[in-house]
Amino acid sequence: MSLWGGRFSEPSDDDLRKLNDSIAFDRALYAEDIEGSVVYARALAEAGVILEAEADAIIEGLRLVKEEFDSDRFVLAAGDEDIHTAVERRLIEIVGDVGGKLHTGRSRNDQVATDFRLWTMRAADRLLDDLRQLQASLIAVAEAHIETVMPGYTHMQPAQPITAAHWLMSFFWMLERDRDRLAAARARMAVCPLGAGALAGTPFAIDRQKIAAELGFDRPSENSLDAVSDRDFVADMLYVISLCAIHLSRLAEDILIYSNPAFSFVMLDDRYSTGSSLMPQKRNADPMELMRGKTGRLIGNLTGFLTALKGLPSGYNKDLQEDKEALFDAFKTMRQLLPVVTATVRNLHINREAMASALTDDLLATDLADYLVRKGTPFRQSHHIVGAAVRAAAERGESLSQLPLSAFKRISTRFDDDVAQVFDFKRSIRQRETYGGTAPKAVRAQIARAKARLDT
Repeated sequence: MSLWGGRFSEPSDDDLRKLNDSIAFDRALYAEDIEGSVVYARALAEAGVILEAEADAIIEGLRLVKEEFDSDRFVLAAGDEDIHTAVERRLIEIVGDVGGKLHTGRSRNDQVATDFRLWTMRAADRLLDDLRQLQASLIAVAEAHIETVMPGYTHMQPAQPITAAHWLMSFFWMLERDRDRLAAARARMAVCPLGAGALAGTPFAIDRQKIAAELGFDRPSENSLDAVSDRDFVADMLYVISLCAIHLSRLAEDILIYSNPAFSFVMLDDRYSTGSSLMPQKRNADPMELMRGKTGRLIGNLTGFLTALKGLPSGYNKDLQEDKEALFDAFKTMRQLLPVVTATVRNLHINREAMASALTDDLLATDLADYLVRKGTPFRQSHHIVGAAVRAAAERGESLSQLPLSAFKRISTRFDDDVAQVFDFKRSIRQRETYGGTAPKAVRAQIARAKARLDT
């Protein structure tokens, strides 16, 4: 029997049913739906709405329904338009008419809002752990390359020398912000809608604080009208996942560039590379391309859902059925991607020799300007002087370090014999020991802080 329909003289059109029914995707909420119903049955009994024996029978029936779902033995019926209908229909088949008392004072509006929040809180916990695993892999590879010097880039042009560890750890902190956002979003969603009814609350004296606590929420919702239509938590999660994917896409792009033979800074393990059906020599970083490509899909989930929310009037509206497929897909996509990205990073080969070969004197131009600053030249003037030195070296077809001292002195009398000391890449990075810098000492301290964050 349908959960509604007494008002209507004819059943829904088949095409409408196909459009309206959500059981194809919301059956994923079966465990949360049953868990919420168990707690609600107890609450009804404690409020004196149903007998203890009736609550016990309902709870036992729900346990049997869950066993059927868990073992993939649950058989959907023609009228099961959503997970709530399916569970209640099967419950009544098992325990009889007493099962129909479970829905007293409850609506599918507060029911689905509760189920979905519970599911999302648990999914967020799993995603937090997945991100932690990736961060641990970044730390492990970084620790092996604290002294490995590589070119750093801005505007994709050679800028200054950095260490490979510093490059890798930059992504750790992006992901740490993602974990912070994810944890904050999870905390905000820990509000229990159950007991809000369709929109106006319930006339039965159920203990909403106790219901919230038993289900693992921090507190009950403050306003029943808001509770049934609040999908901020879905938008929060889609945003957090989208931004996290953007960070992962940036990591993927770096690996794609650096694994190109023109750079050869890194090489992917064979297990995380693919080849070509035509060109035998190809070694493709397909996992990174998939990460980059699926980021667009995840951003699309966010923008599509925000668009669905933007014009809704108060209360529950069927538009909100768009929430689940978007978020289910986002979590599924991330949980497919993250283990592969983590393994790719963990098994990434860093080519020290190629990185060292790519170091050119122009990367030390800023060090040369700093040299003049230490001799009393204002930085703005030293910047201009070094620019002239770079131009002079280029006109002579030489690198900066090959420019003779006489040529330096023609540009500025502040240059002296010790200018040669500037052209030392190890020295350059060692000087950057300030908090967060690329110097090995600073990076070791950074990694220690990162490990402490992972342990909290």
